Amino acid sequence: MTALTKGALAAAVLVLAVIVALLPRDNDPGGSATITANPDLGAARARAALPPCPAGDGRAGALPAMGEVAASCLGDGAPVDLATALAGRTTLVNLWATWCEPCKTELPVLAAYAAQPGAANVLTVQGASSAADGLELLTRLGVHLPVVHDGDGQTGPVRTALRAPARLPASFLVTPDGQVRLIGDPPVFETPDQVRRAVTGSP
Repeated sequence: MTALTKGALAAAVLVLAVIVALLPRDNDPGGSATITANPDLGAARARAALPPCPAGDGRAGALPAMGEVAASCLGDGAPVDLATALAGRTTLVNLWATWCEPCKTELPVLAAYAAQPGAANVLTVQGASSAADGLELLTRLGVHLPVVHDGDGQTGPVRTALRAPARLPASFLVTPDGQVRLIGDPPVFETPDQVRRAVTGSP
């Protein structure tokens, strides 16, 4: 093989390597992930006018039931350590998804309750649907509550830690002493008074 032929062959191999490198890679060899660019959700979060996600101050320690569960604040991606953020306070944690019709009815009810004097903290957890769709829904509903995103899949770290039921919506009451209780009555809140009774335990 002449030097000219060797040079041409090396150039061809280099061109082929560049082409392969530039080809889109939708899946890894195991088919477990899709490589896509993360959209900038900052503008969508601004339109939704969501308050900051809870951070906690560390003085109350950590909530044992939540272990080391970390979620991301919807739209800005900031990590939220729920074990610290929920410790030492009464919080209603509500799980929802954009495709869940009862959730669309319940979210405004939770917002109305949270606006009342003396209301407990309300934290909503979006799962099983995309962050972009969640921000669009909240903007359309005019709901301005703290929201963390628990992933697009059928399960996520928050739902796993809470041992959440398959049905949505689902609400949990987290007490200052660290107890976590699934609220079953009612399964879906229809009025702010129902939320208040579930939180306070009053008839």
